Amino acid sequence: MKRIAFLIAIMSTVVLTNNAMAQSRMPRVTHRQINQHERIRQGVRSGELTRHETRVVRMQQAKIAHDKRFVKRDGIITPHERRVLAMEQNHANRTIYRMKHNNRNYR
Repeated sequence: MKRIAFLIAIMSTVVLTNNAMAQSRMPRVTHRQINQHERIRQGVRSGELTRHETRVVRMQQAKIAHDKRFVKRDGIITPHERRVLAMEQNHANRTIYRMKHNNRNYR
């Protein structure tokens, strides 16, 4: 019984450590994703984003998250891959700004 508990403890530690390492490889991308999600949420709450605009920017965020998972899958993140993700986030950032400031309100 003690062996089983010990093995479970070791396995959970390994899994948590791997998750923490995988997340810390791209902290800038993760931080920007969090900020952009918050900006979208704020735009929805204030009515600055319509339903269609919200759908568009959320689909962009989903694509960025998918590409991030794809890049991290082999465990090696090249400078080119980082650049591509940064360009996608820059594009999403501009889209969020434009849609929040286009004088179309959802009210």
